[in-house]
Amino acid sequence: MSAGSWRQLVAEVTRDAALEPEWISVFERLPRAGFLPDLIWRHDVETGKVTAADRARDPGEWLAAAESGDPLVTQWDDGQHEGTGRGWVATSSASAVSVIASMLSDLDVRPGQRVLEIGTGTGWNSGLLAHRLGAENVTTIEVDTALAEAAHAALARQGLAVTVVGGDGFLGYPVQAPYDRIIATCGLNTFPGTWLQQCRPGGVIVLPWGTHFTPTEATAVLKVARDGRSASGHFTHLVQFMSLRAQRRQRPEYARYVTAESREAAERSSTALTLHETFGREWDISRFALGLLIPGCTVIFDEPHNARHPVYLCSLTDRSWACALLREDGLNSTVFQYGNRRLWDELETAYNGWALQGCPGLGRLGLTVGAAGQSVWVDSPDNVLRLPEPV
Repeated sequence: MSAGSWRQLVAEVTRDAALEPEWISVFERLPRAGFLPDLIWRHDVETGKVTAADRARDPGEWLAAAESGDPLVTQWDDGQHEGTGRGWVATSSASAVSVIASMLSDLDVRPGQRVLEIGTGTGWNSGLLAHRLGAENVTTIEVDTALAEAAHAALARQGLAVTVVGGDGFLGYPVQAPYDRIIATCGLNTFPGTWLQQCRPGGVIVLPWGTHFTPTEATAVLKVARDGRSASGHFTHLVQFMSLRAQRRQRPEYARYVTAESREAAERSSTALTLHETFGREWDISRFALGLLIPGCTVIFDEPHNARHPVYLCSLTDRSWACALLREDGLNSTVFQYGNRRLWDELETAYNGWALQGCPGLGRLGLTVGAAGQSVWVDSPDNVLRLPEPV
């Protein structure tokens, strides 16, 4: 990609994210290629395909990936992975350029403000903030020591003396507190009270927040109350981030739930719901919404077979499960349920309740956090949807 192409990409993403004009020159002066390792994996969001780009073997392919707008995996399996094939679990990445731009827009920084970033990753995001606010005003924390060291080196090469801390971002970094802004570049399902304590009243906290139902999360933009005891705000965009390691949870294994014994004991019923109307596509609001309404549950989508789309619901509180063999031909689909929870019944109740509320979109949903825990609401903090499940 030429310098002109990078400038064109920057112009597009900053416009789409409604970023202030001052950000354009920051992005142009600091391409993310300067922060990436020699081996990266380009992630096609539409197909899910991951392709390696090795700088040593093909520098042109590597640069094309680095200067694209695509999300890039930069680490697998907490650094234990070797070779150019994909690992088991992606554990660090360079987010899509458009996602970085939209989150910086949500953060709404002003000159002189002090920012704490949770999840340093490559260091590019903190580098952008340092260019805008001054390196002395940016602190970033990374739990992975190797990643923290690499990011610190990359920032130093750019002449940016950002404070890079190796440690658990769940705890924040009280040494430099209070901060005017806190931004997380890792997904959470339970808000850390330490962040609230370390952000000024009136400050803003931006984080990807979701449930264990699917990997689909949403960016929450929270304003800290005057008394500093709570923060509240709307969700803005659907996203997917790697989880904060303190809250990482392995997805359940099908075989541990659907045993020969539980198959025999499962109850059979039917449903008129279809895969498309219930779950939509991967980036559909319905998946995020169902996660809010069905506590302690995760969903597994299996490959279609004989015009049926098997969907499994697995309880995270016991070994209850449900399997719906969803069809799209207008006929009812077969459902099997096992355990103390009737998970498909819970899903139907949640889906119907969502529909009765008019299937509110993301802009109508919000999150409040504080000493009393966390709550999701529709239109107003007074209209609480439910308390999400604890980790």
